[in-house]
Amino acid sequence: MTHGVVALVAQDGRTWTVNVVNENVKIKGLGVFNPASVMEEHPVGSCVVLAGKELTILPAGLAELRRGMTRRAQTIGDKDAGILVAKLGIGRNDTVLEAGLGSAGLALHITRALGPSGHHITIEPREEHAEVGLGNLSQADVAWPEGPRHSHINRMAEASAEEVQTIAPDGLDAVVLDMADHTPSVAALAPLLRVGGRMACYCPVTSQLERAWDACEAAGLAVDWAGEIMERPWSRASRGGVRPSNGPFGHTAFLLIAQRRSA
Repeated sequence: MTHGVVALVAQDGRTWTVNVVNENVKIKGLGVFNPASVMEEHPVGSCVVLAGKELTILPAGLAELRRGMTRRAQTIGDKDAGILVAKLGIGRNDTVLEAGLGSAGLALHITRALGPSGHHITIEPREEHAEVGLGNLSQADVAWPEGPRHSHINRMAEASAEEVQTIAPDGLDAVVLDMADHTPSVAALAPLLRVGGRMACYCPVTSQLERAWDACEAAGLAVDWAGEIMERPWSRASRGGVRPSNGPFGHTAFLLIAQRRSA
């Protein structure tokens, strides 16, 4: 079987995703090696030692791509990404706009959900973030060659409505906004939603949630749901059994989902 991308997973969970190319590459933390030569001698599921680390070779699925992705901007985590995809109802054939690409953590989930028949439109005005996020999406393209059509816009979301209409003339099934001030982007992009389409706002603080709520209602959308997703990991106890892990209780942001219910 040909693998365009594989994941190299250390015993402590650290993950590197590597394009299987027949040339020497330098991977931070693993040194210089030829991925194609490694794969010839070590099939998926086996172990290899690189830079003194014992690594298991695994297929590059969604979880592996997320763990091994390059990061610059703070990324939307798995627990929030999952509920956003679910509550927006994202699936095959959909056209989804994501404003605030960042490092592409959520974008990987959207790409996987859309499949080959979808259209993923990303917006990111900051070139330093776009470079990292688009690089992670490019690696996903290699790992999942049957991915959706992708269009990228390099400007502020509130100034992108005309270009979005050009590349998605039939409208949008879903919009995700991850930015400091949602109000101008909600006003500009809500009219592009199809009837039944939904918009999500990712809001780190309550004042942003309230402003996003007001903006969605002012744009004619009905708020479906607003809240937060809490995460509480568990681990094995030293004397047997399992118990809640030590560490912070998992709040990251407030989420708001609103729907266009009329033309």
